[in-house]
Amino acid sequence: MANIIGAVTTSHIPAIANAMANGLEQTPYWKPFFDAYPPVRDWLNEKKPDVIILFYNDHGLEFFIDKKPTFAMGVADEYHNADEGWGIPTIPPVTGESELSWHIANSIVDEGFDMTICQEMKVDHGLTVPLNLMWPGHQYGHVKVIPVCINCEQYPMPQPWRTFELGRAIGRAVQSYEEDINVVVFGTGGMSHQLDGERAGFINRAFDIDCLDKLVSDPEALTKYTNMDLVEQGGAQAVELNMHIAMRGTLLGKVTELHRNYHAPISNTGSGLMLLEHEMPKGE
Repeated sequence: MANIIGAVTTSHIPAIANAMANGLEQTPYWKPFFDAYPPVRDWLNEKKPDVIILFYNDHGLEFFIDKKPTFAMGVADEYHNADEGWGIPTIPPVTGESELSWHIANSIVDEGFDMTICQEMKVDHGLTVPLNLMWPGHQYGHVKVIPVCINCEQYPMPQPWRTFELGRAIGRAVQSYEEDINVVVFGTGGMSHQLDGERAGFINRAFDIDCLDKLVSDPEALTKYTNMDLVEQGGAQAVELNMHIAMRGTLLGKVTELHRNYHAPISNTGSGLMLLEHEMPKGE
């Protein structure tokens, strides 16, 4: 069967792409952020996963406010980036994985998740920044990517319990896939942050660190939060924690934390990096 060997949480803020494009990684502002990534890169280069399942949210490139699916996933062989208006250079295409994608799509729809299935899909910084963080210099073409997009921009949005159950369903789908491949799951996005309004710049470090702890040892506790709880505790954009929660849902077996870093503020955001090793349950 296919094997989920691990998972990663990472920020995806567009300023990261600009910093990398301009060689700013070792400047005083960025150094504490970028210095945390080599252990995760080393692990990925050692394990050489075949597929990345990447949870992210689209910021208006593919899905705008007039059409906003609750959940969407790509089943294409290739995904293209485009100009989003952030000044980020357009980057090379991302390699897709259509066979496992279709298997997951069929499996989770059978379980009651009404996914929007995308045979063509542009991907924005929510997906491309994490890939370039892990394989700098756009050296990600060798790994196949399955994008799973969660609405975190416009109400109504899925609640944490539902995103966790989506992750569970995807984990079961991977487990039932007969081809012997290794999969790593990315949960991307900011932790606490608010980009506008009266609380612009709000960051709750204690809440972020507690969430990182619970992602390892008690993920079900995070499903007790509502989206409004996340907004109250972590700011308006803290609903992006739903990508971390969905990622954790895919891990059906034993989880071991290998690496962690928390840094704030970075572009007015709390950034949590975590590497989790995963052992798939046997005989299920």
